[in-house]
Amino acid sequence: MWRGLYTAAAGMITETKRTDTIANNLANVNTTGFKRDEAVSGEFAPMLLHRINDTKADSSDVTTFKQFHLGLQAPVVGTLGLGSYIDEIATDHSQGNMETTGNPLDLAIAGDGYFAIQTNQGVRYTRDGNFYKSATGQLQNVRGQAVLGANGQPIVIPARATHVNFGPKGQVYADNRQIGQLQFVSFGPDRRALLKQGDNLYYPQAGAQPVPAAGEIQQGMLERSNSNVVSEMVELINNYRIYEAGSKAVQTQDSMLDKSVNNVGRLS
Repeated sequence: MWRGLYTAAAGMITETKRTDTIANNLANVNTTGFKRDEAVSGEFAPMLLHRINDTKADSSDVTTFKQFHLGLQAPVVGTLGLGSYIDEIATDHSQGNMETTGNPLDLAIAGDGYFAIQTNQGVRYTRDGNFYKSATGQLQNVRGQAVLGANGQPIVIPARATHVNFGPKGQVYADNRQIGQLQFVSFGPDRRALLKQGDNLYYPQAGAQPVPAAGEIQQGMLERSNSNVVSEMVELINNYRIYEAGSKAVQTQDSMLDKSVNNVGRLS
């Protein structure tokens, strides 16, 4: 019975972490360029159950009754699951919906690719193209971090520029004159080459090298989050039901232990 408590508790812990993941998806449903996460669960190695001293059936076997038995082989009991755990928090990199804003500094990525951002921890990557022009002319994100060019330096827009345009591969034009090139990169087909840092930023795993992106930049648009409120809420309700079932299992195991200790084991 102790094993049943551990198995049910492990399932409840798994569903708690899954709930946290779903809640984070819901909280970022309006975050530009956000990619939803999904908790991938695994199973602990199951245990093979067998009877003590089980070899093969004979005339004294408990499965033998009035010349009926299960054969010369011992009866198979089967396996017992020992619970689940969260194996990985996987990121869904599917394309989000495009929203037209009309702001010339709003950039959306169609297909594969990331913008490079300079942070205190080093270069980080994002699909959030909600950019602004600072007082010094730097192109920055909403947190005041500089957007980097292909040369590794911040993009600076001339103070007297009246029209700013961006090409599909990150070319930067001011009054029809190219003044720079955005660092527009991807990390190949391996979706786990980039890991989430927080604040809608990603950092590359050790050994991951940026290459020119295959996608295209669209000016005057923003990519919305790929989280869907309806599907996330349905998943949250389903997750709650699974957690509730685990809770009932724990209560049942506790009740059985109580009876074993206080009733079955009582001396008259």
